[in-house]
Amino acid sequence: MIFKAFKNHIKQVNGVKINYVIGGSGPPLLLLHGYPQTNYIWHKIADQLAKCFTVVASDLRGYGDSGNPPTDTEHFPYSKREMGMDQILLMQSLGFDQFYLAGHDRGGRVGHRMALDYPKIILKLAVLDIAPTYTMYKTADMEFATAYYHWFFFIQPNDIPEKMIGEDPEYFLNKKFGQWGRDKNAITKEARQEYLRCFTPETIHSSCEDYRASATIDLELDQLDINAGKKLACPVLCIWGEKAFVGRKYNVIEEWKKWSDDVVGFGLPCGHYLPEEAPTETTKALIDFFKPLKPKN
Repeated sequence: MIFKAFKNHIKQVNGVKINYVIGGSGPPLLLLHGYPQTNYIWHKIADQLAKCFTVVASDLRGYGDSGNPPTDTEHFPYSKREMGMDQILLMQSLGFDQFYLAGHDRGGRVGHRMALDYPKIILKLAVLDIAPTYTMYKTADMEFATAYYHWFFFIQPNDIPEKMIGEDPEYFLNKKFGQWGRDKNAITKEARQEYLRCFTPETIHSSCEDYRASATIDLELDQLDINAGKKLACPVLCIWGEKAFVGRKYNVIEEWKKWSDDVVGFGLPCGHYLPEEAPTETTKALIDFFKPLKPKN
C-alpha cells in the first residue's frame, strides 16, 4: 500500500475503470496527478492531508492503473472534459456532490476544465505548477518550445512519439524527471519504479492522446468559454516551483486572473514536482487554502 491510512479501489465510471485511494475524514478533497506520473506523486503528503480531509487520490484515465479507452480522430476521449467527467462521476459515486480539488500538471488542467463545466460542484481549485493551457499555446515562443518540447513532440501523429518513447521508457522517464525536477533525490527509487511500472505501451499512447487533445479539442473548448466571457466560479490557488520553468516564464497569478476573479498564489522553493520536492510547503499551502480545518493531533 502506497499510503498508510488509505484503501485502494477500482471503480467503473463513464465507461472506464478509474483507480483511486481514499482515506481520512472531513470535507472531500480530490487530488489529481500529472505526467508522467500516477497518484503516487501524493505519497509524501496524503497522510497529512487526511488528518483534515477525506482525501481521494485517483489515476486519470490513461494513466497509472486506470483504464486506457480507445481514442478517436478528434481525440475527444482524452479531452479534459471527458477526463474530468470521470472524476466527477467517481466522486459522486462515493457520495461527494461537492468537493475541493488540487491538481498537479495535467491534473491541474483537468481540474480547470472540471471547475468550468461544474461550477456548483468544485468548491475550490488549487493548480500546481501550471499556467493555463490556452495561455501557454497562444503565447508560444522559442523559450517555451525549447523547455516544453514534449508538448509538440507528443502531438505528432500516432505512432511517432509512441514508438520513440517505447524504445526505452525508463531512459525517457529519467530524462524527464531530471529536466523538470531540481532535487534528484526527491523522486524516490520506489516512486520511479512505480511510475515505470505504469509506463506501459498503452499508457504511453494514452498520454500522447492527452496532449493531442490539449492542442485541439481542449483549445477549442477554452476558446468557446473565452468568447462567452465564462470564468471560474470558485476561488483558485496557484502555486509553482520557484526553480521551475512556469514561474520563471509567466506571471502565474495574472494569467489565472484571466479565468477567475478570486486568485491567490506564490512560489515554493523547488522544481516542477511540488508534492515530492517540497512536501511540507505544499501540504501547508493546501491546508491553508482549503480551510477551515486544522490537522488532528
